[in-house]
Amino acid sequence: MGEPDTAKLFDALKRAGHTLRFVGGCVRDIIAERPVTDIDVATDARPEQVLEALAAAMIRTIPTGIEHGTVTALPGKRRFEITTLRKDVETDGRRATVAFTDNWIEDASRRDFTFNALSADPDGKVYDYFGGIEDLRAGRVRFIGGASERIAEDYLRVMRFFRFQAHYGKMDPDPASLAACQAAATHVETLSGERIWNEMSRTLAAPEPAPVFQMMEDIGLLPLLLPAGRTLKRMDTLASIEAMLSLEADPIRRLAALTQPDNGQLLEIATQLRLSRQDTRRLQNVHSSRGEFRIGMDDIALRRALYALRRERFLDLILLDWANQIAIDVVDAAESVSAWRTIWNTASAWKPPEFPIAGEDVLAMGVEAGPRVGEILADIEEWWVENSFLPDREACLEKLRLFVSGC
Repeated sequence: MGEPDTAKLFDALKRAGHTLRFVGGCVRDIIAERPVTDIDVATDARPEQVLEALAAAMIRTIPTGIEHGTVTALPGKRRFEITTLRKDVETDGRRATVAFTDNWIEDASRRDFTFNALSADPDGKVYDYFGGIEDLRAGRVRFIGGASERIAEDYLRVMRFFRFQAHYGKMDPDPASLAACQAAATHVETLSGERIWNEMSRTLAAPEPAPVFQMMEDIGLLPLLLPAGRTLKRMDTLASIEAMLSLEADPIRRLAALTQPDNGQLLEIATQLRLSRQDTRRLQNVHSSRGEFRIGMDDIALRRALYALRRERFLDLILLDWANQIAIDVVDAAESVSAWRTIWNTASAWKPPEFPIAGEDVLAMGVEAGPRVGEILADIEEWWVENSFLPDREACLEKLRLFVSGC
């Protein structure tokens, strides 16, 4: 965080007599020795003072959220969101009315968990008002103040509690915090699907999400969010397989492993969570094609399935069918690893062959343009697949000639 762009920004505010600190996740993750993705900074200067100080330093700004206290600064290649310190005036569980302040403790008090209230100056001095460093090192997810009071300020904190427990928790969750989450579970339904999915997807991406989702199940939260059937064991098994194969966690694939809805319920889940059209389609494809892969498939059958499903689907399906067979005890996990790895290796290396003829070849045989062209082409392609993709262009054209002449 000591790069030139950052130093230029801090110097500009300092010259104007204001204080700027790193806040939140970037401070937490540096202390936890985790990768830092976003750098958030806060200041005791009012938004108009920030604009003035940055203008004096010839730093370009964008007043993206100036009414909420946020100014975007572009001192170089990196983009910074500078937020003025705030204090809550009124909260209703979904949004807060805030006022600007110059008090760092007041601003830190607004945050949810102790290790998210950390701040640091550019010299590396960390300000810890609530014992966040100790909690972080102990793997303890602890609300600032009373859990019920903090949750009532923003019911999304129920989801955030489980997300941070999944990623940072090293001990059993605090019983009082779990009880507060349970008491507020029905209020989570009042939040937007986008906010819920934003937190749930991050929880699904944890190295071992199943224990936390079991907690959500136990307190009655998960049935509210995913009313269709849920299979925690399958999701847990999938996470283990992904780890074994050194694959990055995929929230949509894990959501598919966690749920087992019919088509109507699937669309209900996608709508409720405000999934994108692409993610919804992927979820539908995975559920509709489960069971395509199994131990003992011969190579030809496997390659035919891969060709029919296309690359964007087959890797998901192999992983989910693998996890499903182990989760429902169809196969012995240890004995099946080698067999499933063989399928996985074949699929991973698969490069779909290109069907050697196209619609213009059918037209060239005298077939009139229209739906019949596609039907003929599909029949020839099916024959080509059944012959293990071996017939070359000449063989396919000859088959086409015979087919057309027999029409």
